[in-house]
Amino acid sequence: MDDLSEQSHAVRRLGAEIGATLIGHAVLVERLLIALLAGGHVLIEGPPGIAKTRAVKALAAHLPGSHARIQCTPDLLPSDLTGTQVFRPETGGFDFIPGPIFHSLVLVDEINRAPPKVQSALLEAMAEGQVTSGGTTRPLPDPFMVVATQNPIEHEGTFPLPEAQLDRFLLHLRLDLPGAEAERAILDLVEAEAVAPIAARGTMIAAADLAQARAEVARIHLAPALKDFIVRLVMATRPGGAVAEWVEHPVSPRGTLALAAGVRARAWLHGRDHGLPEDAEALAADALSHRLIPAWSATGEGRTSRSLVADILREVRPW
Repeated sequence: MDDLSEQSHAVRRLGAEIGATLIGHAVLVERLLIALLAGGHVLIEGPPGIAKTRAVKALAAHLPGSHARIQCTPDLLPSDLTGTQVFRPETGGFDFIPGPIFHSLVLVDEINRAPPKVQSALLEAMAEGQVTSGGTTRPLPDPFMVVATQNPIEHEGTFPLPEAQLDRFLLHLRLDLPGAEAERAILDLVEAEAVAPIAARGTMIAAADLAQARAEVARIHLAPALKDFIVRLVMATRPGGAVAEWVEHPVSPRGTLALAAGVRARAWLHGRDHGLPEDAEALAADALSHRLIPAWSATGEGRTSRSLVADILREVRPW
């Protein structure tokens, strides 16, 4: 796009400001912005202490509406998430007290510690943008975005997310521990913040501007050849595909839609009015890996869903 819109400049500034408070997480910041622009949700997986929560809180500080954090525990109840009916003696009736899900940005920390009933309640909110409680369906704010985190190290007292829940996340990010150089930069940043806390960042995205940005993203052009490339990436997991023998459950059509939406958002962030194959290749692992289940034969050989996507990218070329 030759003339970037005001919304594009604002989102770019927002990304730069969030990135200034994080070290070595440029990809994480970009993926969060992509999900925000595409109207999707994000699952962030990584060891403790690598700024997963910090990144989400930094994003929330710049967005319209309110935000909430839900710390998942095995004794969490669905009503703790969605809200509850409270009896009012003075009226003889019940009033609904909204839960923390009724916020524009919801951080669900350690989502795999929440019991299945809570995960099911979250499923409706993420898929339909609404909550049903006490026989009444209530809409959630617009915009509405869920960013969930999980720790891949601890498994005791956890409830692995079912495939239907994973499929509702637009992107699934895997974060690793930083290298020595980034570790030193983190140390310097935290020490500097302890001495002189960083002032609140200036870029705030208004609800109208975010809606306009999303409308611009939806108009990003995907050439027929690029759409075919996206479809071929997904079909490689289906019977007869490049990695079909290693896949127990292939990627659903929602994966195709998610990858296409991510490509549009990434192209817009990079100032283009059209998507490129490099956008699909950059996002394929985050958009598709959590939507396929490797077969036992693949697991036995040490193959993972992300390594299978990497194999697909080597086999399936754009043109």
